[in-house]
Amino acid sequence: MLITIPLTPALIRGALELEPTAHGLLPHRLPAAARAQNTDPQLAMAESQPSGVRLALRTAATVVELDTLPTKRLYPGAPQRPDGVYDLLVDGELTARGTVPGGRTLVIDLATGRGEARPGAEPGTLRFDGLDAREKDVEIWLPHQETTELVALRADAPVEPLPARGRRVWVHHGSSVSHGSDAASPSTTWPARAAALGGVDLVNLGFGGSALLDPFTARALRDTPADLLSLKFGINLVNADLMRLRALGPALHGFLDTIREGHPETPLLVVSALYCRIHEDTPGPAAFDTSALGEGRLSFVATGDPAEVPAGRLTLRTVREEMARVVASRAASDPHLYYLDGTELYGAEDYAAHPLPDELHPDPETHLRIAERFAAKAFGTTGAFAARA
Repeated sequence: MLITIPLTPALIRGALELEPTAHGLLPHRLPAAARAQNTDPQLAMAESQPSGVRLALRTAATVVELDTLPTKRLYPGAPQRPDGVYDLLVDGELTARGTVPGGRTLVIDLATGRGEARPGAEPGTLRFDGLDAREKDVEIWLPHQETTELVALRADAPVEPLPARGRRVWVHHGSSVSHGSDAASPSTTWPARAAALGGVDLVNLGFGGSALLDPFTARALRDTPADLLSLKFGINLVNADLMRLRALGPALHGFLDTIREGHPETPLLVVSALYCRIHEDTPGPAAFDTSALGEGRLSFVATGDPAEVPAGRLTLRTVREEMARVVASRAASDPHLYYLDGTELYGAEDYAAHPLPDELHPDPETHLRIAERFAAKAFGTTGAFAARA
């Protein structure tokens, strides 16, 4: 017989806020104050997708059921997206995966990015059974690219919140690659895997298309408890054609200043963009490759003019140079600030061997490779996040 377990904040990790809805709880990765200042539908969608958010339980249950109401994305003219994946981890090991079909649909115009919400079916049920009848740590990682309302939780034994294990909390902000685009599942995005390798608890504030130096995001990072912080910038600044070189340095300084108001001595690692062939020397904006859409696949092209780079149009090369300059200029007075060139995680030689399938996002295998490299560089004995007495 299954017991209904109240869905309380103590059972949910990785979200900055839980919004009560008509059905249950909607995890958010930006607080209400930040959402109120945002006007970008892309960011509104991305922050509501629970990348890194998981239920964290201690239980002897052999059966666990979770009712959710998902919101699927539909891009007319593009390939159909698969249902979002849920990962079950038992004592830290990936044990099973599942999906919840149906739900609402958000139809997104490829040209404008605007979405039209269509009502959907009743909540669906995710069921994991056959678990060992012993006390164990159970985590259910929610789909990293599918907005997910939590409706009900049931189990065949009592459930308690996962107790604190003394692990450091790592808060990471980045773009769609940090969000987990094209990873196989939520616990195998590169930040999730790197957190597991580093033995830390992840709060993932990677927002697809939206690592844009927004002040409200900086304030959210400032106000979020963290033992470790990292920021990964570059690709969205270029592919959104957001600003010119003149604005980039001051904007990055301001973003870092805001974070340091709340975390004056927290290790802070600034990471530049991975190698991305289309934007290394060609400015944005990025656009969908219409020829690829005609072939039933999704790909991107850079549409800017390289001749405008001397006038301040951004490419990944210029952004990396400016980011390195800003961090170096601050490091003399901020000994807890570090810089990592993103091409050390995925570079031109990696692209030659494992190209980005859509020219922007790594495949599942590459997510794991990036995670291993980040963990070695950041959590290694000489890294920014090395455990120190």
